[in-house]
Amino acid sequence: MKKIIIMAIALAASAINTNSFAQSTKMVGGAEMYPTKDIVDNAVNSKDHTTLVAAVKAAGLVETLKSEGPFTVFAPTNAAFDKLPAGTVGTLVKPENKATLTKILTYHVVPGRLSAKKIAKAIKKGKGTAEFTTVSGGKIWAMMNGNNLVLKDETGATSTVTIGDVFQSNGVIHVIDSVIMPK
Repeated sequence: MKKIIIMAIALAASAINTNSFAQSTKMVGGAEMYPTKDIVDNAVNSKDHTTLVAAVKAAGLVETLKSEGPFTVFAPTNAAFDKLPAGTVGTLVKPENKATLTKILTYHVVPGRLSAKKIAKAIKKGKGTAEFTTVSGGKIWAMMNGNNLVLKDETGATSTVTIGDVFQSNGVIHVIDSVIMPK
């Protein structure tokens, strides 16, 4: 009986440690991302995501991304936004372009909590490609390029996940190196 109790305690401790490891903090843009904070509360601390945060504010999406979710956010870095033609971001954050900005930003969000493992499983099931419907209603495709998770957008352009599985209280963020665009 004593052995059974000790084994049960060991299994419980193992499960707790596994869960806490899966939900541990990660460094993004020089800041720790805490799994107990929501997507917005973490993103505002990343020096690599100041453009994304400003765009989310301009689009009026802060409250949505602070809600329960869960959401999977493919979060472009400042360098990703810098790849866009000069003046694009400045034009998009103007009040008259809010609908376009909102469509682009919600194209980076998929409903649910899709870890890299879940995405990889979907890619395997799809024989090399997984299709996801974004919050904006558009489609993105995930595939592997060697060990890298790559997204293809509706224009045919690709973006690579540079930091995956940044867990949040209301979802997960995967940092990407290019802005993905709907048609």
